[in-house]
This record gives sequence, C-alpha cells and structure tokens, in this order.
Amino acid sequence: MEPGRARKSMSELRRGTVAFCVLALLDVRERYAVELVSELAASDTLAAGQGTIYPLLSRLRSDGLVSTTWQESPSGPPRRYYRLTDSGAAALVAFRQEWSRFRDAVDGLLLEGRI
Repeated sequence: MEPGRARKSMSELRRGTVAFCVLALLDVRERYAVELVSELAASDTLAAGQGTIYPLLSRLRSDGLVSTTWQESPSGPPRRYYRLTDSGAAALVAFRQEWSRFRDAVDGLLLEGRI
C-alpha cells in the first residue's frame, strides 16, 4: 500500500471512531462543543477541529444519541451543552464491546501474526 493510501485509511479509521470518543467523553459528564474539541486536541491522533465536531454533534443529535440544553456562560453568550441519551449510552456500550474484539484481532495480526 502506498504511504498516501495508508494515511487516507488512517484518516477514515479516525473519522469513524471520533464519534464514539465524543460519546465516551459525554458519558463522563455533559460538555459544550469547544470543550470537546479541546479534549480531543489533547491527543495528536484524535485531534478534531470545530469544523469536524459541530457537524458530528449535529448528526449525533439528529440520531438521538445526544441531547442538548442551553446554559448561561460565566463569560460570554449562553453555551449549548451536550449530554448522552439512553440510546447514546447503549451505542457506546455496543461499540466498546466490538472495539475490544476489533483491537485484539488487529493487534494479534500486527504484533504476533495471528488472530
């Protein structure tokens, strides 16, 4: 595989998992979008800008995985806070189970040459 194709594949993998990383952050506590961007930016691998997070949050909301409330901000305008719904929590549980199996299978092949 060409290096450019490998980078594209990693980008696709990252894009597919960032939604579940957002759900995992919201499983801990409700957050507003800029806070989610900052949390993800703490990892070079998961860093996702506002141009990624806002459409993602909109999709998660329309899919019923998160809900929102407006809260006053101590500095500036009110903020939209996102929280996990019961459906979002169920999706996260299912992803965690599948992710463990997926990760273990990939690690087995890449590190040990077995499944």
